[in-house]
Amino acid sequence: MNAHEHAATHEAHPAHRNYVKIWGILVVLLAISVAGPFAGIRVITLITAFGVALVKAYMVAKNFMHLDVEKRIIHWLLAVVLALMVLLFAGVSPDVMKDKGRNWHKDAGFHPKVGGGHESGASGHGSAGH
Repeated sequence: MNAHEHAATHEAHPAHRNYVKIWGILVVLLAISVAGPFAGIRVITLITAFGVALVKAYMVAKNFMHLDVEKRIIHWLLAVVLALMVLLFAGVSPDVMKDKGRNWHKDAGFHPKVGGGHESGASGHGSAGH
């Protein structure tokens, strides 16, 4: 094997990844995201929930899906898909998150915290096995 073939083979197969180490980091991040809400501070809860989730998603995409060695088009496709996901959420959330509106009403059982619903028999249908 000459130097050119060796370089081509080395480019095709990136450096060995220590998957056990990556898994360990992901487990530690999971523990942080689970422990965050126990602090009782809203900012810490949000950072540990969403911040750690973003870091974990990046690590999985980079290391297990090998996006760091893919062609540039994959990065653009990922950006487009994420932008479309945000656009979809932005488009439907104003309707779904509202409590009132024209031709829109939420029943008592729509949100479990509101009370009522089928479990407590407050749905107006009686409690006879629906």
